[in-house]
Amino acid sequence: MKRLLLPTLTILSIVFGVNSASAAYCGAVSYEGCSSCGSTVADGSVAEGAVAGDGAIVDGGAVAGGSYTVMRNVSETVYEQVQETRYRTRNETYYEDQEVTGSRMVPVTTTREVQYTVNVPHVENRTKTINYTVMKPVQETRTRVINYTVRKPVYEKHTKTVNYTVMKPVYETHQKVINYTVRKPVWETRTKTVNYTVMNPVRENHSKTINYTVMVPVREQKSRTINYTVYNTVQEQRVRTENYSVVVPQQYTKTVQVKGGHWDTVTETIPGKMMRRTVREPGTWTYDPCTCRCVYCPGECRVECVQGCPTTCTKKVWVPTCETKEICCTKYVRECRTREVPYTVCKRVPECRTKVVNYTVCKMVPECRSKVVNWTTCKMVPECRSKEVCYKVCTMVCENRQKTCNYTTCKMVPECRTKEVCYTTCNIVCENRQKTCNYTVCKMVPECRTKEVCYKVCTMVPECRTKTVCCTTYKKECFTKTVKVAKCRKVCEPYTVTRCVPRVVCKQVPVQVCAPASCCGDACGACEAAPVCCPATEGPVRGLLRRLFSHGNCGCDAACGCDEAPSCGCEAAPACGC
Repeated sequence: MKRLLLPTLTILSIVFGVNSASAAYCGAVSYEGCSSCGSTVADGSVAEGAVAGDGAIVDGGAVAGGSYTVMRNVSETVYEQVQETRYRTRNETYYEDQEVTGSRMVPVTTTREVQYTVNVPHVENRTKTINYTVMKPVQETRTRVINYTVRKPVYEKHTKTVNYTVMKPVYETHQKVINYTVRKPVWETRTKTVNYTVMNPVRENHSKTINYTVMVPVREQKSRTINYTVYNTVQEQRVRTENYSVVVPQQYTKTVQVKGGHWDTVTETIPGKMMRRTVREPGTWTYDPCTCRCVYCPGECRVECVQGCPTTCTKKVWVPTCETKEICCTKYVRECRTREVPYTVCKRVPECRTKVVNYTVCKMVPECRSKVVNWTTCKMVPECRSKEVCYKVCTMVCENRQKTCNYTTCKMVPECRTKEVCYTTCNIVCENRQKTCNYTVCKMVPECRTKEVCYKVCTMVPECRTKTVCCTTYKKECFTKTVKVAKCRKVCEPYTVTRCVPRVVCKQVPVQVCAPASCCGDACGACEAAPVCCPATEGPVRGLLRRLFSHGNCGCDAACGCDEAPSCGCEAAPACGC
């Protein structure tokens, strides 16, 4: 068991002990407190103003277990904007004059006289006499006495009990079996022979000689001198003053009216709704002379408004209140500032140049040629063929099937009920009356009259006329014109690019560091012969292993107890309080 435990504990001590030992300054000081040794000040562990790790400067002597300030070097990357001038090539289009010969059709106008016949309308006024008859009305007034009877209605209200029967529905669910027939298609494949005609092409070759004229170009080299202007780019550095605005926050206090309030319960009486109802007035009986009987005319309908019963309701009413409060606000004030911005100006300076350009003039000269043209004619010759075609025949076969259907029947069951009905009876009372009517009789008497009517007669008379007609003919005319020909060339132009260049800046930053505790080596100065007396560079695991395996190896016991000091060369007891 000891053989397995020893390698395991050794590996653990190496792993955990190195981390704790690396925190001390090469074993000179320890981050563990030495409360067992009774010393709290690191005497001479780090001198005042000494240089610590990473080149940091310790401000002064540090107390063991306290903290001190160390200046640490920090690298920071800063991006600066750098303007850089670059050049790019672009294609520029320029135009050159070129003479072109062409032909056009010029219109020529001539005149000639043309004779034509026109039908001129001739209008003639005529008069004729017309006899007609007019029916004249003759009115005559007459009087007659009419005796008539008026039947007046007399209304009377009654009440009676009416027995009536109500039919109530009673539903029942039934089932029945339905036999039905389905027609299923049965497909059968058959074959038949079909005769058809195919048109086969028969080709025949022909040839003939054709004379034609070709315009052959004849080129001639010429040259001319061209003056042109080239623009050179010149850069100039300038500085402009730019105004910009910055928004600055500003605190101020203002008084605000805050609206508040509370709810009160109020009882309110609401008047009833206005209802409209229609009331009919009593009717009258009048005598109709056309039908010689009395006709009842119902009374007029009038609409009257009636107010309903009032209702009382309780509701909550919001009672507003107003309070004054002071609040702190922030407003942003815009400030105008000025800065100088450098920029580059590109100027285009013109430069006149001269060059000799060679160009070619092309003339078209006619030339007679002949060629043999071969062509092929195709005739379609019919050919009879036959083929077998498969087709399907569908036969419908009957199949008997059966299904069960659920259905609901409704029976009306009579039920006797009783209700009281209010009704009104009307008794007609006859009343004799008399009136005198005046009426008019109209008779139509014929009367003969005569009138003269004017009318127009139009006759078409032929007339010969002469007119001048303009005729336009076209004449071919040759002309020469100057055409601008577009050409392309490459131009190099500068442009400015702003890019960010990284730069590393080193600066020192103050860092708070905890001061380490001192080693127990001074307290154990009596053990001069012991090579490993102090646990300065030991972690908790390495100290545990040292205490377990230090007996007999000339090592001091835990916390310099020195139980076996005589064997290690310790003549007296240590002064560390053991």
